[in-house]
Amino acid sequence: MPPPGRLEPLTVTTEEALESLLQSCRESPLIAVDTEAASFHRYLDRMYLIQISTREITAVIDPVAIQDLSEFGEILADPTREIVFHDGDYDLRLMDRQYGYHACNLFDTRIGAQFLNEPGIGLAALLAKYLDITADKRFQRADWSARPLSPEMLSYAATDTHYLLELRDILRDQLLQQGRLSWCEEEFEHLEKVRWTGSDDRDSGFFRIKGAKDLTSKQLAVLREIWRWRERVASRLDRAAFRILGNEAMLDLARNPVERPEDLVGRKGIGSQSAGRKGRELVAAIRRGLRVPEKDYPHFERTLRRPVDREVQARLAQLKKARNAVAARLELPPGVVCPNGTLEEVARAVPGSLEELAQLPSVRRWQAATFGQELLDALPKLKSP
Repeated sequence: MPPPGRLEPLTVTTEEALESLLQSCRESPLIAVDTEAASFHRYLDRMYLIQISTREITAVIDPVAIQDLSEFGEILADPTREIVFHDGDYDLRLMDRQYGYHACNLFDTRIGAQFLNEPGIGLAALLAKYLDITADKRFQRADWSARPLSPEMLSYAATDTHYLLELRDILRDQLLQQGRLSWCEEEFEHLEKVRWTGSDDRDSGFFRIKGAKDLTSKQLAVLREIWRWRERVASRLDRAAFRILGNEAMLDLARNPVERPEDLVGRKGIGSQSAGRKGRELVAAIRRGLRVPEKDYPHFERTLRRPVDREVQARLAQLKKARNAVAARLELPPGVVCPNGTLEEVARAVPGSLEELAQLPSVRRWQAATFGQELLDALPKLKSP
């Protein structure tokens, strides 16, 4: 008998078991899906577990053991059934990058919670509020790439989908009652279009380290070589880069380079094992950075700032006031009602009608229909004479 509250999901590690599970999924009009990755542990993030729940069954699929998941991808793309996620944006991006799979006919419970103005939109908060379920937080940073996974870890993972369809039902009913289901459905349509946009450029990421802009050009050259060394080691070991050497330690070495491996001992963020095992390689990288000719120093590219258009800024300020008034009336956060980026697009385009407003790329149909006229009314006062 499992401890109270522990789920015992079906564990799918063979193609035969997968086919049996997917047959059940084909007969279900609703499927809850979630994934577990391992970015905290591995060099390249990827899915190491896929959780699926129907009304009748909860299962976890091991994508490490099963190479061909194409039939699962076909089920995701079948418009005759609804696929339910909670905060599915990153899951969908990983599926796109790793397999090229794309889901349609989505329902995202996080988005639904936002449009209900829930104070807590995380899955744990929603499960506690609506289903009186206390989520287990022990495995939030677990290494899902490890094998075998313990029964406790599998139970934890299964929780993310096991109750999701019931939560979807509750949120959907409330959205329908408040007349906001169609708003969410349009947001779900846009969620279907998300694709992997992360940068796989592993050579220039040092520019993005917080504090890199404060370095001299020579120090930046050292940082670049340390970065390249860390990337090579992390890739070879398939380990998260920060576990090889943290950003703060790299910045410190760029500012205050060492000459010998033994000088690494005691430096901030560098353990004695790292100093001994990888010290020679790290010092060699520092030396390469110090030898870089001045003409080859890396430099931050200067981005040309768009000139400030005072009329656009004035229109934007008026649009924000109108949007904020709408948000107060709807009792929703302003960013959920209409993000600032959308308002800036309206401020630049200055549409003259609801039809023109609705044609702007970032404007949703529900926004134009619900408060589009209020946005238009905020514009004429500040148009150029």
